[in-house]
Amino acid sequence: MERKILRLTWGIAVFLCWGTVFTGCGDEEDTFENIEPTPEGATAYITKVFDFVPAVGQFTNSLPEYEEGDTQEAMNEKVLAAIGNNKKGMISLGGFGGYVVVGFDHTIANVVGKRDFRVLGNAFYSTDNPDINAPEGGSCEPGVIMVAYDKNQNGVPDDEWYEIAGSAHENPALELWYDKAVTAGNDVKTYRNYEITYYRPEKEPTTSEEREKYIWWEDNQGNSGYKVKNTFHKQCYYPEWIKEDKITFKGTCLPQNAVDESGQGSYFVLYKFRYGYADNELNTKDESAIDIDWAVNSKGQKVHLPGVDFIKIYTGVNQGNGWLGECSTEISGVEDLHILGVDIDTRK
Repeated sequence: MERKILRLTWGIAVFLCWGTVFTGCGDEEDTFENIEPTPEGATAYITKVFDFVPAVGQFTNSLPEYEEGDTQEAMNEKVLAAIGNNKKGMISLGGFGGYVVVGFDHTIANVVGKRDFRVLGNAFYSTDNPDINAPEGGSCEPGVIMVAYDKNQNGVPDDEWYEIAGSAHENPALELWYDKAVTAGNDVKTYRNYEITYYRPEKEPTTSEEREKYIWWEDNQGNSGYKVKNTFHKQCYYPEWIKEDKITFKGTCLPQNAVDESGQGSYFVLYKFRYGYADNELNTKDESAIDIDWAVNSKGQKVHLPGVDFIKIYTGVNQGNGWLGECSTEISGVEDLHILGVDIDTRK
């Protein structure tokens, strides 16, 4: 079948993103092909895992489980077995930056005015928040979502990536829990081009003092410290199939959304961002669904993709939460809402 060419030209646009005004000056042009109709028999779910590199975390090497000798390819296969093909198992991406890259047996279509896909997580609401007037929250560990369209039609994710601009990309101060986070002393900025490096521990800790100084990290904002090992998870928190003694992750770092509502370190609530992230909202709620038209390029300019073939999700918050451990995005699958017949309007 002959493919038609859809030409998209940037007009003049000014919008607020990440606290900075970006201007599209009409000198950029992206060309995409119209996608073919979804093939008969296509599945709504993940069919490929291209890469999986979790950051340091309490579930790293256990979700999925690392076994001695496992290669990157073996870990990718374990991820596919857990969350591919509607298995609805669970993987953890660890702390900030840890990621997974998945694909499908078709292009997820971008339907105008509708949400197009949903990333399934394990977010849930708190039922015993001491602040009875607090906004919705509980265990909401947002993952930033990247999308790519297979423009060169080679079946691998080597095309340009675009970021789904969720609510904190627009203006973090609009989050309903923003003032609570400020009062708690959280870092409430959204950082573009954030980088963090984790260093392999020299040994596994055996004392409480060693657990407190477990894995050293540094970021490009002048911050550093230790990732703590808790008493609940005994395995190594550094991905053991990675040969390098340090790992650097890059991306957009979201505001710290966890607040100790007990004031004594016993009851942390991780508050929900309004929209646009993985593992941030109940899977049954509309705001867990994503519109491909929320995608922006590296300059923060909106783009229009005909669909997406690849999705990358990475943990979007760098924060420890006392005995609960780090904010770590968990993923149990991705769904093409159009194949499933789920009709959800986009945000106005």
